[in-house]
Amino acid sequence: MCGIVGIVSYEAVNQSIYDALTVLQHRGQDAAGIMTCEGGNFYLRKSNGLVRDVFHTRDMLRLRGNMGIGHVRYPTAGCESSAEAQPFYVNSPYGITLAHNGNLVNADELKRNLFQEDLRHINTDSDSEVLLNVLAHELQRRGKLRINEDDVFAAVSAVHRRCAGAYAAVAMITGVGVVAFRDPYGVRPLVYGRRETESGVEFMVASESVALDLLGFELVDDVHPGEAIFLGKRGSMAVRQCAENPQYSPCIFEHVYLARPDSIIDDVSVYKARLRMGEVLAEKILRERPQHGIDVVIPIPDTSRTAALPLAHRLGVKYREGFIKNRYIGRTFIMPGQQQRKKSVRQELNAIVLEFRGKNVMLVDDSIVRGTTSQQIIQMARDAGAKNVFFASASPPVRYPNVYGIDMPSKGELIAHGRTVEQIAKAIGADWLIFQDLDDLIDAVRKGNRDITSFDCSVFNGEYVTDGVTVEYLEHIENLRSDTAKQKRRTADHEVIELHNNA
Repeated sequence: MCGIVGIVSYEAVNQSIYDALTVLQHRGQDAAGIMTCEGGNFYLRKSNGLVRDVFHTRDMLRLRGNMGIGHVRYPTAGCESSAEAQPFYVNSPYGITLAHNGNLVNADELKRNLFQEDLRHINTDSDSEVLLNVLAHELQRRGKLRINEDDVFAAVSAVHRRCAGAYAAVAMITGVGVVAFRDPYGVRPLVYGRRETESGVEFMVASESVALDLLGFELVDDVHPGEAIFLGKRGSMAVRQCAENPQYSPCIFEHVYLARPDSIIDDVSVYKARLRMGEVLAEKILRERPQHGIDVVIPIPDTSRTAALPLAHRLGVKYREGFIKNRYIGRTFIMPGQQQRKKSVRQELNAIVLEFRGKNVMLVDDSIVRGTTSQQIIQMARDAGAKNVFFASASPPVRYPNVYGIDMPSKGELIAHGRTVEQIAKAIGADWLIFQDLDDLIDAVRKGNRDITSFDCSVFNGEYVTDGVTVEYLEHIENLRSDTAKQKRRTADHEVIELHNNA
C-alpha cells in the first residue's frame, strides 16, 4: 500500500504535490518523495519519514517545474533504507522517473531478464525499480530520439505483457510528459481529474480522489484496468486501453480499511460502502442473536466508525465514542514487528471509563489481521469495567497472505489462519465474536458500481486474481516478509552500521 500522484500544470507543482501527499499519508508513513521536471532537468527530494518531515523550505525551492510526480511509501519487505524511497529514476532513454503502488509477483524473473537480456542493472530490492526499468527498456526499443503518445502506449502494452501482479504507476519522461497506468486487473486504485485555469486545462492522477478534491481538480474517471493516461507537457491528454484481456478485479480491502472514507475509487464511495457494511453486519447479528443483550456499540477508531454507526442504529442500541486516539501514532497493523505493535496500541488509544463500566459492550473494527490490536483493546475495555465484551468485524476473517502490496504476508502471523471463529474469539479474549460474510461484503461494495464483476478477495478466500501466485511464491514471500525475517534484516543492517562507525 503506497500513495502516488502526478500533475501536469502551467504553474509550479511542488506545493500541489506536497499537499496531495499529505492527504495520501495514510497510504504510507515510511518514506516520501517528489520529483519535478523543468526543461530537460529533473529535481528530486526523497527520504524516510512523513511528508512534513521530509520536505523543508530549502527542498521545496529546489523542486522546480510545471510537472512532477510524488510518492508516499509503505514497505512490505521491512526495508528501512532511504535508497528504496520513491520515485526511482533511470537516465536511459530520455530520463524517466516512476512511482508505484502494488507488488510484482514475477519481480525476480524480470530482474534476471533485465540483466541478462536487456543489459540493465537494478540497484535495490524494490520491485518498483524493476517496473521502471521494464518501462524504460520498452521505450528504448522504439529506437526514436523523440517519442509521442503512441510510443508511450506501446511501451505500456509491453509492460502489461511482461509484468504480473498489481501495479498502479505514474511515470514522468523528460521533455515529454506524464503517463499513468494500471495493471490489467485494476487491483490497486488510480483516478484522474482536470482543472480549468486561465492558462488552460491542467491534469492530475492520484491513488484516491481525495487528493484531487483538495487541489480543486474535478474527478473525471478511474484509470480502468489495463488503461494508460498520457498527459502531455503542453496540456494534452490521451487515454488508451493497453491490455489484451483486462478484467475488473479491484482489491476489496481498499474499501474495508486502506482508503479514506471521503474517497471515491472505482466509482464507489468508500463512505457509502462502509455504511452498507455496517447495515448488513447488523442483520447478521440479529439473525444469530436476536436477544443480543448489547448495551452500547463502540467503534475502534478511526476506520470502523462509518460501519459502526448504522450497525448501532439497526440494532436499536446506543452508539458511543469509547476510545480517544492519539493522532501522532501511526497505523498499528503496518508497524514492523509484533513487539512494536503491542507497545503502540496502548500509546494510541485510551478508554473513556464511563462508556464501559458495567455494560455489555459491542466493539466494532474494520477487520482483524494479526489479532494483537484486538486482544489489547478488548483487555482495555475489561480494565475500564465492561461486564461483557463482544466484538464485530466489518469484514470476513483474514486467513491468507496478501501478495499485492499490503503487509500481511505470513499466514502464521494471521490470527484467523487455521482457526474457527470460536477459537479466534478465545485467542483475542472476546465473549462473542462475529465476522461479516464475504458475499455480504462484496454486495456492500459492488452496489456502488455494478460494472465490477469481481474483486480481489484473496486475503479472505485465498483466491489470487493474477497469474504467478504459486505455492512456491507464497512460501518465498513468507520467508522474506515475516516478522522474524524482517527482524533478522534489521539486526544485520545495524551490525553493518556498527562496523562502519567503528572502522
